Amino acid sequence: MDDLCAEIEEQVVRGLCAVCSAQKGIVECKKEAECKAIAFIEQLPKVHTLLQTDIQAAYNGDPAAINIDEIISCYPGFHAILSYRLAHELYALGVPLIPRMMTERAHAETGIDIHPGATIGESFFIDHGTGVVIGETCRIGKHVTIYQGVTLGAKSFPLDEHGNPVKGVDRHPVVEDRVIIYSDATILGRITLGEGSVIGGNVWLTKSVPPGSFITQATARSERYVDGGGI
Repeated sequence: MDDLCAEIEEQVVRGLCAVCSAQKGIVECKKEAECKAIAFIEQLPKVHTLLQTDIQAAYNGDPAAINIDEIISCYPGFHAILSYRLAHELYALGVPLIPRMMTERAHAETGIDIHPGATIGESFFIDHGTGVVIGETCRIGKHVTIYQGVTLGAKSFPLDEHGNPVKGVDRHPVVEDRVIIYSDATILGRITLGEGSVIGGNVWLTKSVPPGSFITQATARSERYVDGGGI
């Protein structure tokens, strides 16, 4: 663990030094990196527990899964979630650059783009996965399943007086517990997908839906959002 902490500290120092102000020296960056590395190590048991729920969700959600080892070794969705969960802890600690580098490497390897700033609950399953995009301010609940090509993105964002995007604004969807989003659905803006909802394939959605909704392309066009899982 000492060796691991030292390696993490070295990378965090590099991230801090890359963005620090002129008044901040290497000694101060090293002190800050040591604190952040220790804090990150302390979060690893929590991350391990979350990943166990993600693996079980994949096993339960995919009848093609032979065993847990196959999911860990072969599933791109799990690989992307693993990278995200570790990067998210560094992001929450205020470590610059490194979290984004981690998730972008996973993006390059899997085709799944999860911003480390997103908040994702336990038992998260991405099936197939290619083309999935999850934005920075997304909030995803527990036992959520999404399929390939799903975008949880921003519809628009405010600009400052110079025409530059305002940072830190909540602009991505909130996905409540036990929601399923099928392939190539596009969900945009700070809207809420109510608990237990099912979003069909190729749906374009920019308005919130109540819990238990069943959304198809037809209902999305007509805005006939139906409670209780049926039409």
